[in-house]
Amino acid sequence: MRSPKAAPEDELHHRPPAAGATPPPAQQAAGRRKGTASRAWLVVSDCGAYLEEVGKHSIMRRTGLPARDLRVLDPLLSYPSTILGRERAIVINLEHIKAIITATEVLIPNSKDPMVAPFVQDLQSRVSSSYGAPQQAAESSDVDGEAMAKDASMGITKQNNMSAGETPEGSPTNPMDACKHGGTKVLPFEFRALEVCLESACRCLESETSTLEQEAYPALDELTSKISTLNLERVRQIKSRLVTISGRVQKVRDELEQLLDDDMDMAEMYLSEKLAQQRIGESSSRVDIDHDSFEVEEDRDEDFKDETEYSHGSLGCFKPNIEELEMLLEAYFVQIDGTLNKLSHLREYVDDTEDYINIMLDEKQNQLLQMGVMLSTATMVLTAGVVVVGLFGMNIQIDLFNAPAPSIKFWETTFGTIGGCIVLYVFAIGWGKKSGLLQ
Repeated sequence: MRSPKAAPEDELHHRPPAAGATPPPAQQAAGRRKGTASRAWLVVSDCGAYLEEVGKHSIMRRTGLPARDLRVLDPLLSYPSTILGRERAIVINLEHIKAIITATEVLIPNSKDPMVAPFVQDLQSRVSSSYGAPQQAAESSDVDGEAMAKDASMGITKQNNMSAGETPEGSPTNPMDACKHGGTKVLPFEFRALEVCLESACRCLESETSTLEQEAYPALDELTSKISTLNLERVRQIKSRLVTISGRVQKVRDELEQLLDDDMDMAEMYLSEKLAQQRIGESSSRVDIDHDSFEVEEDRDEDFKDETEYSHGSLGCFKPNIEELEMLLEAYFVQIDGTLNKLSHLREYVDDTEDYINIMLDEKQNQLLQMGVMLSTATMVLTAGVVVVGLFGMNIQIDLFNAPAPSIKFWETTFGTIGGCIVLYVFAIGWGKKSGLLQ
């Protein structure tokens, strides 16, 4: 709820000036100073969507976020996927989805991105539709002082009855109970917007995973049948994309797992209930001030003070039932975990293909080594024959040269040398196979 002091400043920042009106010089100078920091934000609420030029300091006052949380949404900085639950807002940075979710509106800084257009359309269709009287009653707090005092007094009476053990009849105390009594379970505004963000991010990662699978499996199968430079380059690019997508999916999964493990972080995301509790506390304090002066006796004044302290204390130890948000996060945790399993199976298939390729290359290498051994053996045998030829080529006198038929002796010697080399080669190969050195 906006304080009375902040209302004129909010109107200055969020209401367009009248036609033909000239802002004062001080306002023009402030606009020039803040013009460099302001940018267009798409504001999506139950009433519709519109673009608004808002500066960083205005966003900080509007959402209660510190500057370090707004840096997560800066497109110039690279931050991993993050979901931050704060007192008055939820900061979403999931893949291409960057948004600030409050109890009544969603602020999107990169609405002009083509990848964000389907998300914006889905978000408008989810949050702009009417969800009945309970939600309207939760948002109709800006009424006149007399009606506020009357509602607050009725709320205090209900709290007194509940403290006495009585169950009040009529409308429930909050919109969630109203939806339960009405038979229709309706998510609060911030959870509907959070669901759209998670669904869009999971759908994007699932789509990229399916596309990668359609490209990876045929390329890997082709590589096993034919190892070439082109196929190896394709597989290298696919493996690089696989590592990148796996890291992004793993970060989203870790963020959801961290939220599911921390009940306090999930409790911080119940913005509508915290806003309703804050309004009840402010109404109780206002009624306490009205009845504190003249009309209430001293004992009743003490009761009102106890009620006021109880209402303010309930805000400090605000612990809603987080089962609803836990079920929502678990659904998308299972979905993103399934996507991660697909990527894990693809990674295993890539690893198996690499192992198969390495085995094939090792087999080729072994064949080349065996061929080298055989050629080395043949060279050694031929070298032995060359030695024999060298011996007979020496200029020495032997009986073979003085034979009556030297041509016959020459051919006998030649064929004998060749045969000896062949026998020696066969003997060397047979010994290598027998000893296991050759296959």
